Amino acid sequence: MFVVTLNTDSVWLSPPVIGDIDAICAACSDSVIAEWTTMPSPYTRSDAEQFVRRTVPSGWADRSPVWAIRERADGPAVGMIGLLARDSSASEIGYWLAADARSRGLMTAAIEVVCGFAFRPDGMGLERIEWRAFVGNRGSAAVARKLGFRFEGVQRRGLLQRGVRRDSWMAALLAEDPRTQVDGWPD
Repeated sequence: MFVVTLNTDSVWLSPPVIGDIDAICAACSDSVIAEWTTMPSPYTRSDAEQFVRRTVPSGWADRSPVWAIRERADGPAVGMIGLLARDSSASEIGYWLAADARSRGLMTAAIEVVCGFAFRPDGMGLERIEWRAFVGNRGSAAVARKLGFRFEGVQRRGLLQRGVRRDSWMAALLAEDPRTQVDGWPD
C-alpha cells in the first residue's frame, strides 16, 4: 500500500517517525490509555521504538496504515489512529490521544478524515470499518457514535488485554452510512 498523509484545517495525519518515539512513550505511559488498550503496560521506550521501526512499516505494507495525529504539519505526535485490515473490503479502526490533547475535537476530525480516505475508491476502497472497545470505554464510544458508527452488540470476552479476556463493544460504519450521530448505543 502507498503511504499517504491526510489533513484538515485542525488535524494532520502522517506516519509516525523516529522523532515521535519519546512523545509516544510518554503518552502511552498514561494509566487511562493502559486501561482501555491492548498495549503493553508499563509502556517502555523499547515498545515505542518497536512500534515505529517495525509495526508501522509492516502495517503500511499490509493494508493496515497507522498515522500519528498532529495539531500542525510539523507538530509533535499527540495520538495515533490506524486501520487494521480484516479483509480486502473491511478494516478495524483503533485510536488514542495523549491526555492533554483530549476533548478538543482532534479525534473526531482524525476519524472523519481516515474514514473518508478508507471509503474512497481512490483511497482504500473499503465497504466496512469496525470499531471495538472494552465495555465501559465511553470516551471512545462517544466519538464513534457521533460519527455514525452503528452499535452491533457486546462480544463476551471479545478482546484480549495482556493475557486477560474482556468483554467488548462492537460497532461499524458502512461506506453508505450517514456520518451523523445514531441512537442504539449503551448508556
